[in-house]
Amino acid sequence: MLRTTSAGVTLAVRAQPGAKKTAITGVYGEGASAQLKIAVHAPPLEGRANQALTAFLAETFALPKSAIELTSGEISRSKVFLLRGVTLEQAKASLRAWLV
Repeated sequence: MLRTTSAGVTLAVRAQPGAKKTAITGVYGEGASAQLKIAVHAPPLEGRANQALTAFLAETFALPKSAIELTSGEISRSKVFLLRGVTLEQAKASLRAWLV
């Protein structure tokens, strides 16, 4: 789900667009292929769900939106985001609060 890169940390996400509210709902899959499951209020039209995910991740990890980059999965439910300027330990700490 989380991997360290030279630019920060990548986060694998499984998006569920069109939900009642945007929230982390759990983990999809297991092991190395696990993804953070996030329900997204925005519909999957014209990139709105991706924008909503970017804003949600920025808030979750206390980063500016400019520090969040969608690196793969633009039109897929399975996505990978790059979180710039975050260490693996910081990312894990931010997620622990949501996954308790």
